[in-house]
Amino acid sequence: MQQFSIRDIEQLCGIKAHTLRIWEQRYQLGVAGRNCGQHRVYNNEDLKQWLRIAYLYHRGYKISLIAGLAPAAMEKKLEAHFLEDNSDSAVIHQLTEASLDFNKEQFERIIHAAVLRSGITHGILHIFYPYLQRIGLLWLTDHAIPAQEHFASHIIRKKIIMATDGLLPPEPSATTILVFAPTGEFHEIPLLTANYFFRKAGLRTVYFGSNVSLESLRYYLERKPVKYLYTHVITCLSTASPEEYLSALAGFFKGTLLSSGPVFGNMMTPGVSQVHLLAPVDLISFAEKLAAG
Repeated sequence: MQQFSIRDIEQLCGIKAHTLRIWEQRYQLGVAGRNCGQHRVYNNEDLKQWLRIAYLYHRGYKISLIAGLAPAAMEKKLEAHFLEDNSDSAVIHQLTEASLDFNKEQFERIIHAAVLRSGITHGILHIFYPYLQRIGLLWLTDHAIPAQEHFASHIIRKKIIMATDGLLPPEPSATTILVFAPTGEFHEIPLLTANYFFRKAGLRTVYFGSNVSLESLRYYLERKPVKYLYTHVITCLSTASPEEYLSALAGFFKGTLLSSGPVFGNMMTPGVSQVHLLAPVDLISFAEKLAAG
């Protein structure tokens, strides 16, 4: 059974810790256990209760009314809302609960229905990424609940790969982009997302994936030169600073580096041959402009 702090609950539910403490004292909602330092600790069931409370609260229910609901009555209200509410926030709430229980069938069913209803592009931008942020991933990391991260990421990864495989092949003359993450970076969903949107725009991609060494890049580029590289780094580069890494890359790559992720975003200014894409919507816009020539 995992344990969560009140800050984790705040982040996952979108309700300030100060408010959570008041509700606990006034309404006896989600009363937490205490660790040896007398700090509040919550388990999976506590978190699910707070998620349900937060869902109703954010939909306009007064907290005094929510506090008076018996568990069966609360469950009935939630089910009624989920049947009526196809909003992204409702889907994200359901995904969060399914991942807490590692309920693969339910998680996949929710994702399939959401993508069928709104399309994979909407799913990536408005469901997958916000969901992963909610469970503590930053642009796909923060290890508040790492087991759920791996569980969910695997299913989402599969969905994006299937969508990419369903795209038409690019024209022979299409611009080529090599997609990779450097040595030590293992988060793949940002790469798969970029690969999908580049391909959707009609561009050609060479997908190297995560944890790629400079030597592997050099070997390929000496034989198959490309004008664009795309990379995404979330946490850190394992062997060098961002500036040092880019300098080493520039030693053999003379084209344009397309970068995203917090590590490159923290650099003061990108180099003349570097384009930093802050968010997926920026990536989509860049891909469409590049494809249009």
